[in-house]
Amino acid sequence: MNIITREDIQNLFKEQEGLCVSLYAPMEKSGDTQQNPIRFKNLLSEAEKRLVGYGFRESDAKEFLAPAKKIQQDSLFWEHQSDGLAVFLSKTHMHYYRQPYRFKELVVVADRFHIKPLLPLLVGDGRFFILALSQSSIKLMQGTRFNVNEIDLEGLPEGLASVIRQEGMEKLLQFHTSTPSTRGERSAVFFGHGAGYETKEIIQRYFHAVNKSLHEYIRNEKIPLVLAGVDYLLPIYREVNTYPFLVDEGIEGNPENIPKDKLYEKAWKIVEPIFTKDQKNALEKCMSLLQKGDKTASSRLEEIVPAAFNGRIDTLFVAIGIEKWGRFNPESNQIVIHEKSEASDIDLLDFSATQTLNHSGIVYALETENIPNQSIIAAIFRY
Repeated sequence: MNIITREDIQNLFKEQEGLCVSLYAPMEKSGDTQQNPIRFKNLLSEAEKRLVGYGFRESDAKEFLAPAKKIQQDSLFWEHQSDGLAVFLSKTHMHYYRQPYRFKELVVVADRFHIKPLLPLLVGDGRFFILALSQSSIKLMQGTRFNVNEIDLEGLPEGLASVIRQEGMEKLLQFHTSTPSTRGERSAVFFGHGAGYETKEIIQRYFHAVNKSLHEYIRNEKIPLVLAGVDYLLPIYREVNTYPFLVDEGIEGNPENIPKDKLYEKAWKIVEPIFTKDQKNALEKCMSLLQKGDKTASSRLEEIVPAAFNGRIDTLFVAIGIEKWGRFNPESNQIVIHEKSEASDIDLLDFSATQTLNHSGIVYALETENIPNQSIIAAIFRY
């Protein structure tokens, strides 16, 4: 299962040249799995009709969809599915994602990829980081409410020893390294409880290097970061940390001795209440602003779409499972809404969500009954 990430979405945005095809389908993981390729074949047929409607010759439409047709005919591909499948095709690329979320069947052909069905997996619904600290290694993981994956982050120090060597403190390394192991190798454990000021300063330098590398990767994020490490390391890292969303509670113990699934379970128990609280607070704030008639909130699509395009949205609430087709003119900041999808239309809800994400805003994908003012969209503006 290849859970889609915000980085994947950013890459999809970069590939949007010409027409794009987005396909979503619910999948059967067991039982009647033969329905999976049949369902997907029907989506491809609909996509071909849409492309022809855009002026493609039938042969060109078939060629455009050929990579997806190839996986449709691959029996092994359909034997390993999750709850839902998302496929994105452009003139030059195809990407597919097996997701632990049951999508409704959907075909969208437009000048951009349609990502709104993915929002419950992406934002405002459980993304968090785990930073596993030890003196011999550093690991960064990204989790959701569904799973956790290690991130291959360039620039992270390869343990405390590497920092000591870089700073010309080999004598300290020789002095503090424990006795050789039975294989003739020196242990990676250097310092423990009761270490002096000099030792703490060395570990601080190590963590400064970690924080610097981490900052380059997550500086634009607004999601919780959970520390995992032995008890005496956690407060030292907190002293050098510059990421504003580091949570107060950490996971104590050597993360090298904790299985990844157990580390994930412990971290999720810490962050789940944060997500629930943040969403609840954001909804209450939006409702309060709307009731007061405050101009820093709106539930009107004609106000929210241009605000999203211009980077004015701090927090967006958008209904899942609903499309609102139309067009947006960035020069006049005006929208046109259509009852049914027409050529060159976009889903204005999806457009608002993607633009909010592009400008580092927060998006909550909710059922319609949970949107403020019983609308299909609502927003809190930055100004």
